[in-house]
Amino acid sequence: MKIRFNDPPIVGNELRYIEQAIKNGRLSGNGYFTGRCHAELKKITSAGKVLLTTSCTGALEMAAILAGIGQGDEVIMPSYTFVSTANAFVLRGATPVFVDIDEATFNLNPVNVEKAITGKTKAIVPVHYAGVGCDMKAINRLAGQYNLKVIEDAAQAIMSDIDGQPLGSFGDMATLSFHETKNVVSGEGGALLINDEALFDRSEILWEKGTNRSQFFRGQVDKYTWVDIGSSFLPSELQAAFLFAQLEKADEITQKRLFAWLQYQQQLTPLEQAGKLRLPIIPEGYKHNAHIFYVLLNTKEEQKKVLKVMADAEINAVFHYQPLHSALAGRVYGKTHGSLSVTDDISERLVRLPLFSDITNAQVDYVCSTLTKLWDI
Repeated sequence: MKIRFNDPPIVGNELRYIEQAIKNGRLSGNGYFTGRCHAELKKITSAGKVLLTTSCTGALEMAAILAGIGQGDEVIMPSYTFVSTANAFVLRGATPVFVDIDEATFNLNPVNVEKAITGKTKAIVPVHYAGVGCDMKAINRLAGQYNLKVIEDAAQAIMSDIDGQPLGSFGDMATLSFHETKNVVSGEGGALLINDEALFDRSEILWEKGTNRSQFFRGQVDKYTWVDIGSSFLPSELQAAFLFAQLEKADEITQKRLFAWLQYQQQLTPLEQAGKLRLPIIPEGYKHNAHIFYVLLNTKEEQKKVLKVMADAEINAVFHYQPLHSALAGRVYGKTHGSLSVTDDISERLVRLPLFSDITNAQVDYVCSTLTKLWDI
């Protein structure tokens, strides 16, 4: 049985909505389907304002500009994340300051964040790993105490919450990803969520290549012109049409992933009880979206062994992030604060198992039995 790591969901209306966008005669962005996506995402995330972007990377770059990040500033973030989290701020001339993660959730550890704050610190970027929220109460407390911006990298976290409050609604801003590896997809794509009302107007200008075009179309100005910096952050209506079909079924997609996630958890619990591996930890009051199911092995040698056994069985299981602080560019553009021993350790022992909304019971069974056979349990 050959099992891919990811199989992007197709929910049914994607082609119909793309055809409708074509018939509408508007292929460039900020049309009918862009508006529908904005409205749907506001409902899902409780964000004050939503702007679709061509990628989560683009959303992070917009957030860096809106946060006023510049030359010589420092931005605290985990090293255990994708390169876009750091690149967005490096492009503004800032230094990413990498701190260690919590060993239970692999999320930013607030204790380490506070130790890294200096007079140069301008923002904290919590990354909600695997769709499980960071300790946003503690992070927001620090931000308020030290007058820092909070930009949630919620690339993996749509449909997740803490005590009923959606991830993406805690910080000044947040970003989402709709890359084909995510739960809700549009091939590429992302969104910027803005919760600080003072940033609403400027965000539209950056989004529209530095012009006040949106104000012109609302009749607030009699012509539009170049008024600020900006770029081509806005996706086309074709991309928005595909995404809207997905957003309509976001709850259904999430429930199917959660079902598979729970199957993995139930079948692999005996291995955890036998001390062979560790399964994901979800804190009380935290609702996740089943974006990732991973196993944490006891040694890096076991990680290599599991990956080989899975590959031999035609199961596409993978490792995850290589820490940014030890990457070539990370050493050039960033710096570390304190020991990153948890980050280094986790990256050498974690294996991600195949997980997508249409994975079958038989496929999950096959993955679990292949893993279990390693220890004859």
